[in-house]
Amino acid sequence: MNEQAQELAQRFEQANAEAIGVVEGCPEEQWRAHHAGEGRSVNVLAHHIAVGHHAIAEWVQGIATGQPLPALTMESFTEPNAQHARQFVNVTKPEVITELQQQGAAAARLVRGLSDEQLDRTGELLGQQRRARDVIEGILIGHVRSHLRSIHEALAT
Repeated sequence: MNEQAQELAQRFEQANAEAIGVVEGCPEEQWRAHHAGEGRSVNVLAHHIAVGHHAIAEWVQGIATGQPLPALTMESFTEPNAQHARQFVNVTKPEVITELQQQGAAAARLVRGLSDEQLDRTGELLGQQRRARDVIEGILIGHVRSHLRSIHEALAT
């Protein structure tokens, strides 16, 4: 097993476990607390983290295997994120926990299966050349951490 891939997968699993813990511990009366900066509620943000695992893992896999990725910009996420917020406004804690567990496990398996060569392979994503390992660290793990900060802020108000 590749040590670098194993370490990255473990770091991702830790972030995902933290997200699961926050969801599990969230008082029911705060489950729909709104984060003004994100423009979304805690439940929607938590679900967004979970479903994001799949898309981001696909980007990692595409870069790692040398496949071209779709031309994305940060602006290309605006409407899909708004649509997601409308569609999952009533998502429940059990649904989010299941999604975090399933999508998290799949993403971690993908990361664990990468070789050093694949981790170092580059591809264009969001207008920049990025190594697969950087997408894992900065986007896969970073996505969880960033939205968890927003969830903590919403829960603190």
